[in-house]
Amino acid sequence: MRANVSPPVTLTFPLIVLLGLVTAIGPLATDMYLPAFPQLDVELGHGPGSAQMTLAAWFLGLALGQFSQGPLSDRFGRKGPLIVGLAIFGIASAGCAVAHDYRMFCFLRFLSALGGSASAVIPRASVRDVATGHKGAHIMAQLTLVFGVMPILAPTLGSLVLRFGSWRNIFWVAAVYAALGIIATQLMLPDTLAPERRIRLTASDVLSRYRGILAEPVFLSNALITSFSSFVMFAYLGGAPVLFEQVLGFSPSGFGLFFGINASFFILGTQINGRLVHHFSLPAILEAAILWACVLGGVFVVLSVMGIAGPNHPILTCMLITSITAALGFIGPNGTVLSFSRHGQHAGSASAMLGTLQFTLGAGSSVLVGLMPQHGALPTAIGMATGAVCMAGSNLLRRQATDANEQEA
Repeated sequence: MRANVSPPVTLTFPLIVLLGLVTAIGPLATDMYLPAFPQLDVELGHGPGSAQMTLAAWFLGLALGQFSQGPLSDRFGRKGPLIVGLAIFGIASAGCAVAHDYRMFCFLRFLSALGGSASAVIPRASVRDVATGHKGAHIMAQLTLVFGVMPILAPTLGSLVLRFGSWRNIFWVAAVYAALGIIATQLMLPDTLAPERRIRLTASDVLSRYRGILAEPVFLSNALITSFSSFVMFAYLGGAPVLFEQVLGFSPSGFGLFFGINASFFILGTQINGRLVHHFSLPAILEAAILWACVLGGVFVVLSVMGIAGPNHPILTCMLITSITAALGFIGPNGTVLSFSRHGQHAGSASAMLGTLQFTLGAGSSVLVGLMPQHGALPTAIGMATGAVCMAGSNLLRRQATDANEQEA
């Protein structure tokens, strides 16, 4: 007797939109409160730079949370863990809205990230459940298009909230968003991981699986490229409030406007990439974009040291940041697909490992930028260039891993 086999799930465009909106929890919780950093520094009573540490707490929670989200979603399916994660995120966000103690606020940001990590891991794993290769890259580009709208809207929405109310309302908005996400997921989203494909793992099995994933050179090299791409983005995010509002003199609404323009170039990159993957290999596109980011990152550092990039030339500074961000639109989707190419049987764990690497490096990036003297554009330039150089180094590892696999074949 053959065991019952569940029919395959197809991710239609409405379901991709839903997954994109769920994935947007990360940009929403990160970007919407960036314009409030000056208020947070004052109201929570820990002075300049303290708001950036709350961002590091968020990134750290995302990194640690994904360790458990991957195995849980491989064991219980994609839908249930996603709903539980959204609930934790919503409750903790409501707690942030009423917190008055700085340490409690950091803890609640960390807790909300533990829940929100489900929205980072599970949609990626769902894509890998149904597609890989060029098709997977195309779906990932569609997913990025949807959740990429949030970085455009979030800072502007945050600025509007600050104009008409307290920064605390930003976290009430996040709590409501989570509640709507729970309802939509329950009503619309099928589970892309069929029951017969789910795997029960003990704690030792989980650790062994993660060690195995990390030891696989193709995954590790591509995951490092993707993670250092996030390092570049998080260096920009960590430095943006100080750079734009205090150094360049942007108003909160002006900062939100530039943030949206910058995010739109990232989305444009992902969509051009979605077309290019049908004509060029994923590694070729990846390497060209890494070279692009490295060259512009180096130019940004040199011009910042010379005093050209910064308050004397704000438009040039914006153009450099936007150009580097556009390159990331070609790197993230391709690096993600290549990372998962050999891990279809445990996509949830592979996605979790990738996310853990991304947000661990992201937390370090935010701390690095926050600890540097906040004068001029140099801290942001150094952070973004550092990530670009590390992507180039990781690409050398990727080449070696690919050559080794071809020799074995």
